[in-house]
Amino acid sequence: MRAKYPDEEGFVERDGVKLHYEVYGEGDHTILFVPTWSLAHSRVYNAQTPYFSEHFRCVTYDARGNGKSDRPKAVGAYGIGQFIDDALAVMDATRTGSAILFGYSASGLHGAILAAYFPDRVEALVTVGTNSPLMPTYEYKNFETYSADRESHEGWGRYNRQYWLENYPDFADFFLRQIFSEPHSTKQTEDGIAWALETTGEVLVRTMDDSDPEKYPVDEAMYRRIRCPSLLIHGEADRIAPLEVSKFVAELTGGELLVIPGAGHAPHGRYPAIINTAMRDFLAKHLGTWKPVKANGKAKRGKKALYLSSPIGLGHGRRDLAVARELRQLRPDLEIDWLAQDPVTRFLIANDETIHPASSHLANESSHIEAEAGEHDLNAFQAIRRMDEILIANFMIFQEAVEQGDYDLIIADEAWDVDHYWHEHPELKKAQLAWFTDFVGWVPMPDGGDHEAFLTTDYNAEMIGHIENHPELRDRAIFVGNSADIVPHGFGRDLPDMRDWVPDHFEFSGYILGEHPGRFGPREELRRQLGYGDGEMVCTAGTMRVRAHRPWSCCMAGLARGPTGPGPFRYCRATSP
Repeated sequence: MRAKYPDEEGFVERDGVKLHYEVYGEGDHTILFVPTWSLAHSRVYNAQTPYFSEHFRCVTYDARGNGKSDRPKAVGAYGIGQFIDDALAVMDATRTGSAILFGYSASGLHGAILAAYFPDRVEALVTVGTNSPLMPTYEYKNFETYSADRESHEGWGRYNRQYWLENYPDFADFFLRQIFSEPHSTKQTEDGIAWALETTGEVLVRTMDDSDPEKYPVDEAMYRRIRCPSLLIHGEADRIAPLEVSKFVAELTGGELLVIPGAGHAPHGRYPAIINTAMRDFLAKHLGTWKPVKANGKAKRGKKALYLSSPIGLGHGRRDLAVARELRQLRPDLEIDWLAQDPVTRFLIANDETIHPASSHLANESSHIEAEAGEHDLNAFQAIRRMDEILIANFMIFQEAVEQGDYDLIIADEAWDVDHYWHEHPELKKAQLAWFTDFVGWVPMPDGGDHEAFLTTDYNAEMIGHIENHPELRDRAIFVGNSADIVPHGFGRDLPDMRDWVPDHFEFSGYILGEHPGRFGPREELRRQLGYGDGEMVCTAGTMRVRAHRPWSCCMAGLARGPTGPGPFRYCRATSP
């Protein structure tokens, strides 16, 4: 499930070649996400378009050679001039007079050409890992090396015309692993490989054979003609385009340079939180574009908290309301805004709680899990992995709310996006954080095989590294339950045991049940309200086959072990992975 789907889509045909485009959102300014090399299509911007379309009109399109666009075979069909004219055709078809351009790798150059030759159509230019024919590149990209006949194609020897035609899938696999060279990049690599396999080696060969930029000459004078604000972002450890390229272009254009330490060729995919924030602030500074989400607008009287309640299972909302009520007993001056999603928001509204207006902009995580579950079979680990686009979109909404809300405390009940991105970028943290969860770590299921075991270990290693490298980030880390609820497993090969590691990094709260079932009223009255007949035996059970699961040390364990009191029935369900 995607975080956001286009409001409009269609095709524009230019010289017999159809290009597929999508339009998201609305705003006074348009961002045109210029497609990169035909190795990939417009989904390379899936960590940007859902968020930016909350403030801008966003246009994406698939370059000729990939996605839903055509794959022409004519000689000259993939020259640089063709890609420039394609961008102009898409702008015309989508009624885009001028736009902010976002270019990545090859399209960093395309964006610069557009800004230089069509200045009235470009308001600002943002590039990631740009390349330029005026700067030396890595030896493996030398045209002679690329076109040479080889007997062996090991390592970078795969960057070779002959090999692309003979074994393109292996090249795509190798090349994407060089793009995402950072540790713990399995999901981004898998997505990139899948997108690359939507084209062919023949198409990539044509992009190299037709690359002569005769129609739009590229020289230093061209770069100096660029007058719009420009931001050049580059990974410090980029293996595809040397950092010196962005430094060179920034010097010629007078643009701003942002270097991401340790990042590879696609930091907008691997580290989207810091890239999105930098781009947002850059556009706000130069174009005055950012209109932040405001909180409830009340004058702050006492302490103020933003409460994040997970939508995956209404048990979270129940326990979170209990926590909020207890906090108000301790601090009567505490104001709480809730950043939550349906169905939790309905539950909170029914209990007279204040919903932050940004909640309406969140992509729904519960719907994603429901879609993944299908007919009672949920691979929870893969479902969460495939929720990455939703998580980064929601994190950016959260980050805006925090930056504008003057909050003293963030209370995060399994807000995994906040925990992940604040650990990756501690400089984004703007308030104290109380984090709690009822499980820690992923455990693979046997039918997932060695690959799933590798993936869960990698995810656990990243989480452990985050916490141990930045122990100060969580001001309180609380495990909902008791130490006996920690499953007796290890986090993975060469990683610690859960029962050894968790107590050193979490405090235990015991079970949080919320309102006691004994307060629901007489049993007979409940049965009458629910429509059950006299003497009718009722068993309510929700079943779900949960695979590649998180350790089950959760609120359901609390219901099984804790003092449940009298009730009309026992209720056990798998509401979350």
